Amino acid sequence: MSSSTVSVSAATPTTRHSFQRRVDEIKPSKTDINFVIMDYLINEGYPSAAKKFAMEANIQPPIEEESILPRVEIRNAIYAGDIEKAIHKINDLNPQILDLDPTLHFALLRLQLIELIRKCMTTPDADITPALTFATSQLAPRAPTNPEFLEDLERTMALLIFPPENLAPPLAALLDPALRQTVATRVNEAILGSQGARREARIRNLVRLRAWAERKARDAGKDIPDKLDLGLNADKEGDDEDDAMNGNGETDAMVS
Repeated sequence: MSSSTVSVSAATPTTRHSFQRRVDEIKPSKTDINFVIMDYLINEGYPSAAKKFAMEANIQPPIEEESILPRVEIRNAIYAGDIEKAIHKINDLNPQILDLDPTLHFALLRLQLIELIRKCMTTPDADITPALTFATSQLAPRAPTNPEFLEDLERTMALLIFPPENLAPPLAALLDPALRQTVATRVNEAILGSQGARREARIRNLVRLRAWAERKARDAGKDIPDKLDLGLNADKEGDDEDDAMNGNGETDAMVS
């Protein structure tokens, strides 16, 4: 009777870096974590999520939901591509916001022009006159005051020249919904600044501080792991720092 030998190899557990062990030993308090999350939800304008989180964490929201709603309505209008509505709401809230920030005002007007051009590109035989009229009356007079304005206007008008399926990356980026998000973030920060509040959530500062500390440690030759994950979103660790600092990545991670 023959016998067979089965070889079983036990996997050797990977030795954890001493830095990671030290990180695991530092446990932030639940109160601090709740504070950072609530601060983010209030600052970014998520009143429903803030109310739900306050109930689950058994804490009191720092401000009333009604005070956040104007920012929510403006953000939603920008996300929907209704820039004219967003501008009206910004002026109703505080007309000085755009009067004192011509760069932000131009960014909104350019986004409104992009939305007009988008309609032309998605509608067969569409009339481009509204887009041309808007560019002539609203953006052209502002363009000579700033070289960047002129460059942005010229790039935007190029959308009317090239077919949508063959746009170069810089032009295609103008039609990406991410541009709406970028402008909405700038508007949110401007509104908060006009109200005497912090322009961005504390977690953004923490992310930048973390990235700065890592660069300093590597420059000094400190013994740290080759890759330090931020840990906000396990599916895209490599993009976490950029997303968090640009305002593109925290929402799902914080409120899901």
